[in-house]
Amino acid sequence: MKRNRLPKLLSIAGSDPSGGAGVQGDMKTFAAFGGYGMAVITALTAQNTHGVTGVWPVSPDVVAAQINSVINDLEPDAIKIGMVATAANAHAIAGAIRDRGRLVIFDPVLVPTQGVSLAETGVEAALRGELLPLANLLTPNLHEAAALTDTRLASSPSEMVVQGQALLACGARAVLVKGGDLAGAPIDVLVTGDETRLFHGRRIATRHTHGTGCALSAAITAELAQGAPMIEAIATAKSWLENALEAADSLATALGVSTGRGPPHHLYSTPLKTSSAPQDLL
Repeated sequence: MKRNRLPKLLSIAGSDPSGGAGVQGDMKTFAAFGGYGMAVITALTAQNTHGVTGVWPVSPDVVAAQINSVINDLEPDAIKIGMVATAANAHAIAGAIRDRGRLVIFDPVLVPTQGVSLAETGVEAALRGELLPLANLLTPNLHEAAALTDTRLASSPSEMVVQGQALLACGARAVLVKGGDLAGAPIDVLVTGDETRLFHGRRIATRHTHGTGCALSAAITAELAQGAPMIEAIATAKSWLENALEAADSLATALGVSTGRGPPHHLYSTPLKTSSAPQDLL
C-alpha cells in the first residue's frame, strides 16, 4: 500500500549541465512522481546531447559533507546512487549512508553511450566491496553488469540471470539487469533471493535516449519510497519511461536538438508550450 505523504528522495550522482541525466535528470523524474528531490554532487561533467567531454570528480570529504548535511536534517526516505566516479567517493558514500536505515537504489553509472569514461579505472572493485552490500536494488545495464562481474556482455536473458546472481552474491538484495541494449525488444531481468522475473518492454522509435537509465532507476526509487512492492514499482517505472520516450521527439523539437541525442520527456504529462506566430500590430 502506497503512502500518501510527500516522498523525500536523495540523488547522489554526477552533474549533467545539459539537464538530461545525472542529478538534473533525477530531479525531473522525482518531480514527475510527486517527490521532493535533493541532490549530492559526486562529479562535475562537461556534456550535452553529443556526449561527455570532461569529468572532474568532487573530493570525497565534500561528498560526505553533502550527504551528512541532508540526512541529518531532511531525512530522505530513499537514496538513489548514480555516478560515483572514484573509489574514494565510493568509500565516502558508504561511510555516510551505512547504518542510516535508508532504502538504497544503486544505478552503477560507469561508461556513457558517447564520450569519455565516467569512472576511474578499477573503480568496479570499490563498488562491489563498498556499495553493493548496501543496495536494496542494483540496476546495472548490460555493460555495467559485465564490468561488475568481470564477464562478457550478456546477449540473452539467461546470461543476464547469471550476472544478476553473481551480483547478489556480492551483497545486493535484488538486481535488475537492464536489457535496453539487447537485440529486439528490450527485456529487463530482476533477480532476487526468492525469484527471477522478466519484464518485457516496447522498443520506442526515437534516438533521444540520453539519461534513460538514470530515469528508470529514479522512477523505481520514487515508487519504492512511496511503499510500492518491488514488482509493481519496476512495472510502473517502465511504463512511465516508455511514455516519456514516446514524447521525447516533441521535447527535442522544442529544445532545438537536431543532431544530438536528447533526453526522455520526464514531464511529458505537462504540455509543452510553444510560441505563437508573431502578430501584426494594428
